[in-house]
Amino acid sequence: MSKDQKLGPNQRSLRVGELVRHALAAIFARGDVEDDALRGVIITVPEVRMSPDLKLANAYVMPLGGQRAEAIVEALNRHRKFIRGRVAPQINMKFAPEVKFFVDDTFEEAGRIDALLRSDKVKRDLAAGDEDEKEV
Repeated sequence: MSKDQKLGPNQRSLRVGELVRHALAAIFARGDVEDDALRGVIITVPEVRMSPDLKLANAYVMPLGGQRAEAIVEALNRHRKFIRGRVAPQINMKFAPEVKFFVDDTFEEAGRIDALLRSDKVKRDLAAGDEDEKEV
């Protein structure tokens, strides 16, 4: 394979992403970021994706319950520099990555797939498949 082909994240970027994720979760758990939009909100950080050069961290966050997710992401992006300053000592790297926050839609996608799997059409198809297996 040539180096021009995209292989996805390497082991180092996955490890650094996980370090940043843990640091962000600790900052949010302590309530270090002072903002009215974040007051009393529990924020989960399911994933942090690092750029190949490890200078940019895309953090996907979701407030517990999914309420006001866009407003919370806007508030976090307003405090990006402060958060970067808090993350830097915890990850022990030469340069702290710039952090950008995005709404995590994987929970919504998982709910959509779950609803699809529980639909009447899928239940009917599964029941028909069970009958075919009994005949064999």
